[in-house]
Amino acid sequence: MKYPLRKSILAAAALALAGCSAIDIDQSLQDTNASTSAFTRGQLALSRSAQQAQARSLLTAELLARPLSMDEAVQLALANSPAVQSLLAQSWLEMSLAHQRGLLANPVFSFERIRFRDELELGRLLSFGLMDLLTLPRRQQIAQGRVAQARLELAANVVTQVTQVRQAWVRAVGAQQSLQYAVQVSQAAQASAELARRMEQVGNFNKLQRARQQVFYADSVAQLASSQHAASASREDLLRLLGLADAQAGQLQLPDRLPELPSAPREAGVVSGLAAQQRLDVQLARQQLATAGQSQGLKLLTSLVDVDLGLRRNTVFDNAAGTQTPKTGFELDIRLPLFDWGGNRREAMNAQSLAAANRYEGVVRGASSQLRESYSAYRTSYELARHYRDEIVPLRKTMAEENLLRYNGMLIGVFELLADTREQISSVIASIGAAQQFWLADAALSASLTGKPTGMPVTAPTQANSEAAAH
Repeated sequence: MKYPLRKSILAAAALALAGCSAIDIDQSLQDTNASTSAFTRGQLALSRSAQQAQARSLLTAELLARPLSMDEAVQLALANSPAVQSLLAQSWLEMSLAHQRGLLANPVFSFERIRFRDELELGRLLSFGLMDLLTLPRRQQIAQGRVAQARLELAANVVTQVTQVRQAWVRAVGAQQSLQYAVQVSQAAQASAELARRMEQVGNFNKLQRARQQVFYADSVAQLASSQHAASASREDLLRLLGLADAQAGQLQLPDRLPELPSAPREAGVVSGLAAQQRLDVQLARQQLATAGQSQGLKLLTSLVDVDLGLRRNTVFDNAAGTQTPKTGFELDIRLPLFDWGGNRREAMNAQSLAAANRYEGVVRGASSQLRESYSAYRTSYELARHYRDEIVPLRKTMAEENLLRYNGMLIGVFELLADTREQISSVIASIGAAQQFWLADAALSASLTGKPTGMPVTAPTQANSEAAAH
């Protein structure tokens, strides 16, 4: 029996050593770049050396030297944000811990020295968990499943992070663009209020007429202050996501306006059932279910019995006779289930598997519905933005041109002309809001197609109503 036991131990040792290789984080990041290429464009990397940190600093300086596009904002966040680097390091930690659970526990070596009169006995015992050895292949499968689960979680978190950067960029640029027009509205309202004040002084306006112009100016001042705060808050939110320091914050340049709408929206085929099955949250739930099933069989066995096997070699020295006698053998340590039969642990395993199965079913059932909702928000936002661009803004421009002709022909007064100017600017601000909402919905749809679902409510853009001030 000695030789089969020795062969088994050697085979187990070879198997354990084969699984001792550490997690290759660079390969894991390459896999993440491949699965989320539309988001990272292969630029996701963990900085671990001074040279890599210097390269990141040079890239950051290069990107900050020019107005930052949406894709460049994502590139800057991936290269510069400490939050992204922390996310990658935390994922490395989780994968390493998951991989560690699939390794064979180190054996225990015990040494004892016993002297009795002229006899000296030296005992050596090498012991290891027999159940650990027998279940090693299954535990390695479970560990591999947990590593795969950690990689999916990393990919999903990266998609979420990139989506947040995209949406923050859209909000910052849109708020900055709206602020420019809010300043024009305030200036037009100020001119109208000042003219009304002077006309009241010469007796051409009564208090009510002057108050109408003044109250609109007061409203425009409040709206301007709100727009200034919105622009500042959205810019600061983007700065935080990009990971820029105080010295770099002043270098951030944004485009003057949001990108133009695409010539055509995405087709409805993007919300097909196949896309739902490829989503990261569906893959993650499927992996969690598979891992729970593998773990249940293993934990069921270990909840019933726990056995340690030890190989012993003792040597007895008889000083009086001048002899030494070797003794060899083995020991088995069996934990007797007298007080705990593992019933609670088995119930917990059943509950864990049942929860994983229902979680997977819920994610699968909800995936297609969430995609349809995201696509509806995307398509509605596109139609609203295009409606403002192609219908409302051109009509307002035509009305402004006609009113200018009427003013030049002395058919309307200056207050009517100023009121029309305010209405035109307000419609442009609403058009900017519609375009901003479209690009937010576009980023949310991209995230829902690949990673976790991202809700995006759709509301009709509002604009200040200044028609009452025109009368």
